[in-house]
Amino acid sequence: MIRIESEPWAAMVSHARQTYPNECCGAMLGSVDGEQKLVLAAMPLENAYAGAQASRYELRPEDLLSADKAARARRMELIGIYHSHPDSDAYFSTTDLRNSCPWYSFVVLSIQKGEFHHANSWLPNYEQTEAAKEELSY
Repeated sequence: MIRIESEPWAAMVSHARQTYPNECCGAMLGSVDGEQKLVLAAMPLENAYAGAQASRYELRPEDLLSADKAARARRMELIGIYHSHPDSDAYFSTTDLRNSCPWYSFVVLSIQKGEFHHANSWLPNYEQTEAAKEELSY
């Protein structure tokens, strides 16, 4: 289960709305206690995809490393990645799965016509062949 506190949740939704009609992406920082994840901070990252950003996002490895360092400096952990799906559902695409890391949660925000619609969290398996829906609260 992943729980996102109100302040990082508001930052994630705002980031997704501001980048609409393109996909946004960012890191979620917080704490992990067994199966319980608590997001205490959201860190917007640049969508580095060189193509049409309305249908895809890409993270630079150095940005992900910076997010991990920022989490550790704040005595937190890098829990996962969030990104938006403009005018689409909050599903985990084949591309998302192929580019995933099985130790992170992946929160997808559906942004319909510039406004938040719904969100889901996904946990990819180690083979990156499927992702299970993770219980999400915000």
